[in-house]
Amino acid sequence: MTATNFKRTKFACFTAYFTMSSIFSLPPLLFVTLRETFNISYTLLGTLVLTNFCTQLLVDLLFTVFSNKLNHKVIVRVMPLVTTLGLAIYALIPTLFPDIAYFGLLLGTIIFSVSAGLSEVLLSPTIAAMPSDNPQRDMSTLHSLYAFGVFTVVVLSSIFLKIFGGQNWHYLTLFFALLPVIASVLFFISPMPDMSGENSTVTIEKSKDRALKIALCVACIFFGSCAENAMSNWISSYMENALQIDKALGDVLGMAVFAMLLGLARIAYAKFGKNISKTLLIGMIGASVCYLVAGLSTSIIPAFIACILTGLFTAMLWPGTLIMMEENVPSPGVAIYALMAAGGDLGASIAPQLLGIVTDSVAASSFASDLGATLGLTAEQIGLKAGMLVSSIFPILGVIVVLIIINLLKKQSTPKNEPKTLA
Repeated sequence: MTATNFKRTKFACFTAYFTMSSIFSLPPLLFVTLRETFNISYTLLGTLVLTNFCTQLLVDLLFTVFSNKLNHKVIVRVMPLVTTLGLAIYALIPTLFPDIAYFGLLLGTIIFSVSAGLSEVLLSPTIAAMPSDNPQRDMSTLHSLYAFGVFTVVVLSSIFLKIFGGQNWHYLTLFFALLPVIASVLFFISPMPDMSGENSTVTIEKSKDRALKIALCVACIFFGSCAENAMSNWISSYMENALQIDKALGDVLGMAVFAMLLGLARIAYAKFGKNISKTLLIGMIGASVCYLVAGLSTSIIPAFIACILTGLFTAMLWPGTLIMMEENVPSPGVAIYALMAAGGDLGASIAPQLLGIVTDSVAASSFASDLGATLGLTAEQIGLKAGMLVSSIFPILGVIVVLIIINLLKKQSTPKNEPKTLA
């Protein structure tokens, strides 16, 4: 089939990725409301985030092992409906689970997290399997729509909750639950590409080379995901507590603008980008600088700008690694995409958790109290800045990984000298 035949299928992928953003951005926006409504502790709310990423990671690993035994086309078509089911359970908690609200939150989280894991594993290879004049543009556009989705969810949710109040949160959730149905309908009326493209027979040397490239790409997407998700998960709290910015303003200027820069950078690469390894290197270096500035600066403006610009620099670290993998690992297949998604989800689980642990540990220390007194900051502010500094290690290690990849690719592109023949 030609690219024209898959036009609607591509649009369905874009729609599914856009609507999937509500899985990650809506629950955190409702945490305060849910805590006040159902008397749920911060620890249990944090467990929902951990459940989300652990469920996705489990889906990634299962696909890595059993991808050849699953019907990818059917799963892609049904996948958005799983998102709808999970969010619908969230929305109907006051009706279905009035006395055991946390059970409903946990059940809904597990269900829509399965859909999120499936989306990460299957949407990228679906896009990659379609004929295209510019596959890099398509992959970058796909991931940009997630960022624009986060921006849309944050803005619409902030407006809704401001006008109608937190007590009507379930209507907002039900609205976002219905949107994925559009993607599912599009998938059912569209042709699906063949995604079974695994390499057949390769030499031992090529097999080792392939394994090394995959391992480096998994490491790269891990550190890239750490750099992106540590900031995206903590930017709202950091602006409110460390920079003393009003929460509503911090959510819009912080989380929403971060997501907007994430999306714009991916769109820009889709239109103008060419050298993905150089883009990844610049992104890792820029993210490292942003975390260091956010952690070291005692002035609000530089720290604020650093937090926002992290979205710009981390934008291509996840989709860019997928692009680089596709360019250097022929016919990767769904299993490799699942392995890459597992690396990304592992980073998304570890980095925000580590930042939180460092923040709590440092804030509780006498060192934070003493240093805070000297700098005119609270112990909590010192803890958050320490968390940012520790998080800088992820993009710094990412720089090393990208440099190794660039050096490996440069060696492989250099033609070996032909052996001399005897006259």
